[in-house]
Amino acid sequence: MSLDASIQSGINSIPECVAGGYVDMSTGMLLGVKTVESHPQEILDYVSAATADLFQGKNVVTIEKMFKKNRGLEDDDHHYFQEIIVFSDNLLHIFQRCKNNTDHAVVWVCNKSANIGMALTKARMTLETVESSL
Repeated sequence: MSLDASIQSGINSIPECVAGGYVDMSTGMLLGVKTVESHPQEILDYVSAATADLFQGKNVVTIEKMFKKNRGLEDDDHHYFQEIIVFSDNLLHIFQRCKNNTDHAVVWVCNKSANIGMALTKARMTLETVESSL
């Protein structure tokens, strides 16, 4: 399945989902995106940057290093932050770090009225399919 098709499939299966995207955080590129409405490219570019900041910002990296040190772990590739959920005025944003390539993330945007449990469950069920389509 193509990346666009897998993102569209996720949008169709996640409750009240209005957009989905696939971000390469190492380059800051939005590799794939599907939305129910059109958005200016500038906004989509900020989604990529915000995703990278959430998972790989200086303070997040510092916290992860502290966790590793406190637990006696040496694995530099391990990340503690796998999913981040953000509620805005009207929307629910689900950010998921990919499992096989931790420099990639999938972003889902749902209406705020979506059932958070169902949205997160469906997003988790969709992650592997989206990641494997790249």
